[in-house]
Amino acid sequence: MSSESLVSIALGLGLSAACGFRVFVPLLLIGTAARFDYLALSPGFTWMETTPALVAFGTATVLEVGAYYVPWLDNFLDAAATPAAVIAGVLASAAVFVEMPPLLRWSLALIGGGSAAGLIQGATVLLRLKSLAVSGGLTNPLVSTAELAGSTITSVLAILLPILCFALLLVGGILVFRSAGRIFFGRRPIG
Repeated sequence: MSSESLVSIALGLGLSAACGFRVFVPLLLIGTAARFDYLALSPGFTWMETTPALVAFGTATVLEVGAYYVPWLDNFLDAAATPAAVIAGVLASAAVFVEMPPLLRWSLALIGGGSAAGLIQGATVLLRLKSLAVSGGLTNPLVSTAELAGSTITSVLAILLPILCFALLLVGGILVFRSAGRIFFGRRPIG
């Protein structure tokens, strides 16, 4: 596998993970980066850089971000956002897996992209539920702000420095997994 393919995979998985925080922010940034010729898109995905697509992604981003600041609506949205995040993660990764045979592109997008988005989305749902249980939802705007920042920073980092983004996501995933084990199973860290 070429180094270009590895960079493409890191880019796609980073953008997919960002879809787990917010569904439309990464799609908007993919389309914008492609529009300014900073990002190459896979065959069949050039529609993402068109004016109608950018207007749709921009509108959807504003509506999604705003809705997450409405008390209790944010928890309701998580039910719809979970499958939407997985679908967006698949599309985001497939859009940037350039110069790959279609079977490999879609296999990696479905398995890697969908999983990355689904894992992040699942973690944010649990965080929002914990916030609801602890504060009655009063801290949910803070969670929403953190999710928006996570989506934006992860997307930009994936586009600018895909290998670094992938490495940070990997390290972050390991830390979260270890913390979850301690929280749920009372495990202590080894060493």
